[in-house]
Amino acid sequence: MAESIELPSRLAILPFRNKVLLPGAIIRIYCTSPTSVKLVEQELWQREDKGLIGILPVRDAAQLKTAAPVVPHGVGTDSLDKSSKVQGGSPNSHELDANSQHDVVHWHKRGVAARALHLSRGVEKPSGRVTYIVVLEGLCRFSVQELSMRGTYHTARISSLEMTRTEMEQVEQDPDFIMLSRQFKATATELISVLEQKQKTGGRTKVLLETVPVHKLADIFVASFEISFEEQLSMLDSVDPKVRLSKATELVDRHLQSIRVAEKITQKVEGQLSKSQKEFLLRQQMRAIKEELGDDDDDEDDLAALERKMQSAGMPQNVWKHVQRELRRLKKMQPQQPGYNSSRAYLDLLADLPWQKTSKELELDLKAAQERLDNDHYGLVKVKQRIIEYLAVRKLKPDARGPILCFVGPPGVGKTSLASSIAAALDRKFVRISLGGVKDEADIRGHRRTYIGSMPGRLIDGLKRVAVCNPVMLLDEIDKTGSDVRGDPASALLEVLDPEQNKTFNDHYLNVPFDLSKVIFVATANRAHPIPPPLLDRMEVIELPGYTPEEKLKIAMKHLIPRVLDQHGLSSEFLQIPEGMVELVIQRYTREAGVRNLERSLASLARAAAVRVAEQDHVVPLSKGVEGLSTPLLESKLADAAEVELEVIPMGVNNRDISNTFRIISPLVVDEAMLEKVLGVTAWQICVFAFEVSNIIPPLKRKTNMGLNYIEIFVCPSATGI
Repeated sequence: MAESIELPSRLAILPFRNKVLLPGAIIRIYCTSPTSVKLVEQELWQREDKGLIGILPVRDAAQLKTAAPVVPHGVGTDSLDKSSKVQGGSPNSHELDANSQHDVVHWHKRGVAARALHLSRGVEKPSGRVTYIVVLEGLCRFSVQELSMRGTYHTARISSLEMTRTEMEQVEQDPDFIMLSRQFKATATELISVLEQKQKTGGRTKVLLETVPVHKLADIFVASFEISFEEQLSMLDSVDPKVRLSKATELVDRHLQSIRVAEKITQKVEGQLSKSQKEFLLRQQMRAIKEELGDDDDDEDDLAALERKMQSAGMPQNVWKHVQRELRRLKKMQPQQPGYNSSRAYLDLLADLPWQKTSKELELDLKAAQERLDNDHYGLVKVKQRIIEYLAVRKLKPDARGPILCFVGPPGVGKTSLASSIAAALDRKFVRISLGGVKDEADIRGHRRTYIGSMPGRLIDGLKRVAVCNPVMLLDEIDKTGSDVRGDPASALLEVLDPEQNKTFNDHYLNVPFDLSKVIFVATANRAHPIPPPLLDRMEVIELPGYTPEEKLKIAMKHLIPRVLDQHGLSSEFLQIPEGMVELVIQRYTREAGVRNLERSLASLARAAAVRVAEQDHVVPLSKGVEGLSTPLLESKLADAAEVELEVIPMGVNNRDISNTFRIISPLVVDEAMLEKVLGVTAWQICVFAFEVSNIIPPLKRKTNMGLNYIEIFVCPSATGI
């Protein structure tokens, strides 16, 4: 680089958008626009000697902060390679191309004269467009006096801003300049030392410090930094060497500090990696020691299997990140440490939960569902019709958010079995959650893991048991929940039964959201009054009235009697219960809304019959597998002591074959006497007896009047209507 450069009075101008070329910097540009190609071809390519051009910064009108000459951009265009390279760095530059010719740009009043160090010409195929690659070196600053056009590109009348040799010698004698030079060189030397340690380079830069004047070094160093466009313009405008050195020293020091901060961060990261590697080596050594001692419990294999299981569980992304943190913490713990078992149980639960596993639903058949409901439940026409309507909507729109059904009725009318029938019709798994007597909110939401013996709530535990995320879940006895100091379970159910909230149900034990929107909830209750109004508002109440005596008779003959006989190992060959006797049992012994007491009464009759059948010792054969034979031929053979060959025919071992070994002459038919003997005296008979006694013995009536009234009120509901 020459000490003094003579510039012509006029230079061709190549504009750089939002980029500054400083003296001493080297940059590579890629010229593609017609204007810049014309400029390079006429001013550089066609000249035998290497010509000079002017590089002038420009910026958009929206970024203008100070006054500057304004010309329409359409008069001339240029191009700057987006991958331009500057000595000591590679800042990004923006190309000023022909696509923005009609934009208004602002030209800076100062620029840098540059000469071409390398030129190469190319032709793009198939368009045939000529392009140039130019390597430019910044020489010295100049000031624009007048801007004009030459063909399609700009030219400018300029004046050099470079100091003469005499002026520069006077400046170098200035004490302030000497102090700034020392300070700049010290900072630059420190920066070069840091870069040598980091990149193992810097020899050429040290040569520059010894051979290049310090005021030129300032431009070269700053050109290698990533600084803002405003800072580049400020450096370009620093004609005074002292001002230039002051700004350059500040920028070099800032770059040095940023490198040191980056080194600290890198060392910290490397230290953490070294610590992890150390822990890994120690664990490997510990594993080898355990193998030598025969104490290898394959914990790492178990953890690897657990990790594979969690990867295949289909967890959401946010849950998977949480699980990975817990798994890393578990791997760092020893099995003997406190909290290891609880963390392992927690991860096992997360891996076992059905995050995306669903039951495969077949095509819903409403006729089959109606037949199943009719077979399982007698009567209840309106209730079954509402269930069929619910299933029809599910068939037309499987992802519809249907209402939450709540069956309300007295005990024993079939509320729970209706819910299981819905699950069977939908071909989904069925899970029952009993809420009777629940007073702790943790039964619904689970316990927090900070407590010893913490567990998930009943909902999450039920989903784990059925292993699908779309079962039919029965909330049984929802009206029996209570509240105390441990919370209100009914309030916790508000989130569960709200379709807008149960997408992100948060169990305290899981501590991550779980989607309950695919679960079909069905609730049962004996009365609707104890249910809190906000909870009742989220459900559709379906009333189940009690059965009439006629319906009870049909249910007993069709369902209860066959089931009772099968449970007691009997059949119709051993015990027969006529319809008349069933009617007497219904009228005299079971005056309830449901059929549970009726089934108990029938079971009592079956047990009595079982005792009588089992006591028939004379009909029990000698051998379970041999039937008795009595024929004249056999008797004569036995009398003559002849040998007789008998074939043993083995019998089955099921209940029916075993029961067939107990043969009675005729089946046992239940009559009124047997009812009174087995089930006892009815309340109706007690009332009749009390009425007769009071009429025959008046003194006894007077003495026992209070007792008889008590019997009439509490024992004779038919007489008092209570």
